[in-house]
Amino acid sequence: MRVFVAGATGAIGRPLVRALVAKRHKVFGTTRKRESVGLIAADGAKPIVVDVFDADAVKSAMQEVRPDVVVEQLTALPKENTPSERRATAAMHRRVRLEGGANVHKAAESVGVERYVAQSSAFWCRPGEGLADELVPLAIDAAAPAAASGAQTLAALEARVLQSASMRGTVLRYGFFYGPDTWYARDGSSADQVRRQEIPIIGEGTGVWSFVHVDDAVAATVSAVESASTASALYNVTDDTPLPLKKWLPAYARWLGAPAPVLIAVEDARARFGEDAVFYATQLRGVSNRKAIADLGLAARPLEWMGEDL
Repeated sequence: MRVFVAGATGAIGRPLVRALVAKRHKVFGTTRKRESVGLIAADGAKPIVVDVFDADAVKSAMQEVRPDVVVEQLTALPKENTPSERRATAAMHRRVRLEGGANVHKAAESVGVERYVAQSSAFWCRPGEGLADELVPLAIDAAAPAAASGAQTLAALEARVLQSASMRGTVLRYGFFYGPDTWYARDGSSADQVRRQEIPIIGEGTGVWSFVHVDDAVAATVSAVESASTASALYNVTDDTPLPLKKWLPAYARWLGAPAPVLIAVEDARARFGEDAVFYATQLRGVSNRKAIADLGLAARPLEWMGEDL
């Protein structure tokens, strides 16, 4: 098939392009930076330099390619996973997801694309008991401002993709990425923070996190691209064992050879780090990946730093 990947140079964009090329699809990858053209070409795809905020340019690119499938992997996430960096990039990230993604989506509709696959996130489900399935809404009314804003952005993105009148939409709610070129790689930003004891266990550390190795997320995405299903669908693409912060973070620190994370009371953390840090540490809700296993053949590996602790 002819596959148009919008956002071909990110943590999942690059391995996704390589995986699609390996399956003998003709892949076209977008970037806004001319200096990234070589990366896309090296991965086996045809590079397309386009500003996703330029609707006419996006439409022209889509008309030239005439893809069978479009994969929207647009983000503007920071290299450093720190509160200050996330705040600095939040507005652009939101604009890329909403305005840029909408331009790609409209362009795909305009040329008669039948299948559209888009990235969402699995870690902003509404807090509650047990693992969340795909029917659980996102936490758009969370007290944590960044979480609420992120959930609202994704809710709008998911509605756009799933409610298209002309395209079959597939939304993939990925867990926290780990593996090569991610924040949680041994040389990643989060690993450095843990070594500096900058990520604490807040309160009881009961927030439940769902991770996914980036290569497992790629495999599920390729399956979604190649799916013969005619129905739009939403999937949680995560590993099999969501874990509370109090369990996975100390194991991650040991795996890195880092000091144990510090313990901080909820009120102290709220004053020092804000409501979002408290949300992630105490209210985050893990998700069930059963639907993705059944429909996409998701085979998620165990979280690599847990070892026998799982």
